[in-house]
Amino acid sequence: MIVGIPKESFPGERRVALVPAVIPNLLKTGFEVVIESGAGAAAGYPDAEYVGKGGKILRERAEVFKAADVVLQVLCYGSNDVTGKADLPLLRAGQLLIGFLRPLGSVETVQGIASTGAVAFSIELMPRTTRAQSMDALSSMATICGYKAVVLAADRLPRLFPMLTTAAGTITPARVFIIGAGVVGLQAIATARRLGAVASAYDMRPAAKEQVQSLGGRFVELPVEAQDAQDARGYARAQDESFYRRQRELLSRVVAESDVVISAAVIPGKKAPMLVTRDMVEKMAPGSVIVDVAAERGGNCELTQPNQIVVEHDVTIIGYINLASTVPYHASQMYARNVASFLNHLTIDRKIQIDTEDEITRETLVTRGGKVVNTRVREFFSLPG
Repeated sequence: MIVGIPKESFPGERRVALVPAVIPNLLKTGFEVVIESGAGAAAGYPDAEYVGKGGKILRERAEVFKAADVVLQVLCYGSNDVTGKADLPLLRAGQLLIGFLRPLGSVETVQGIASTGAVAFSIELMPRTTRAQSMDALSSMATICGYKAVVLAADRLPRLFPMLTTAAGTITPARVFIIGAGVVGLQAIATARRLGAVASAYDMRPAAKEQVQSLGGRFVELPVEAQDAQDARGYARAQDESFYRRQRELLSRVVAESDVVISAAVIPGKKAPMLVTRDMVEKMAPGSVIVDVAAERGGNCELTQPNQIVVEHDVTIIGYINLASTVPYHASQMYARNVASFLNHLTIDRKIQIDTEDEITRETLVTRGGKVVNTRVREFFSLPG
């Protein structure tokens, strides 16, 4: 069986789906590995390193797709809505496609992948279970986003993060407020604390309180209760507008008192809830920074401009998307370990076995035999049975 690694084609994407270090384990499992020339260069992995670990370099993208039984990508068509469609003619019936597909984004996109006959697995649908932890690429990338969001904020903030006692007097620590204590938010708390800031966080899921406190953060409790705050997978559920309106009212004071706000509140398959209004931004101190990690989903801040830095009311609002790609070396390393683990999960006796009785396989399998087969995706788009 041949695993193919094409170069990522999304503009500005620097990650690569497989790094040289994981190739020896795949070879032991019975795979061969082919890589498009230059696929790992932007992440710091030159062609020579792949060859040194047993990979084979192919010059043309089409050659990789033609040779591969399994295609590994970071941003497949779906997640890559700019150039990804060009890969559809290169896919073939029965070929495995593994990567981020954004399967709840567009029914036309998912059906387009299905029409190729490819067997597509969406890595972001990985169950949040102990068995699946080593394959959870979504959490890996979220960890990097949480780290990078704090680093970006620290770079733009005209204050120091740590408390310092110097001959020139004592400098008080920066106050960092994180909205959304998922994987991104928790890593942001940990990073802010390591830099010496005072970190606090809010999440509408009561279960997040203990996690925030375990990292040394202060959990902000608001007198507003969400209905069915999280789903069975541990993700936040969308609430009605009256809840979000009350939530904004209560968050206003905390936001105004913060030097940095990192917003990371997202609902799978939904537009990100608007939690930081223009009025709230106006009340922040001059020089304050907002990093809106939810920018790609519409943003949690009313003033966010996707993939831009804007200054409004003397507050810097960073709306970068695809933050993980800005740390491509380690992002690629983590992603590669996740997908290699998933590939090994699918392999029994040196052959790919698609066992839909297995939860991990069933939950991530999106298309097969020309059809959209994933129950969650079908229900989300109300596809006929």
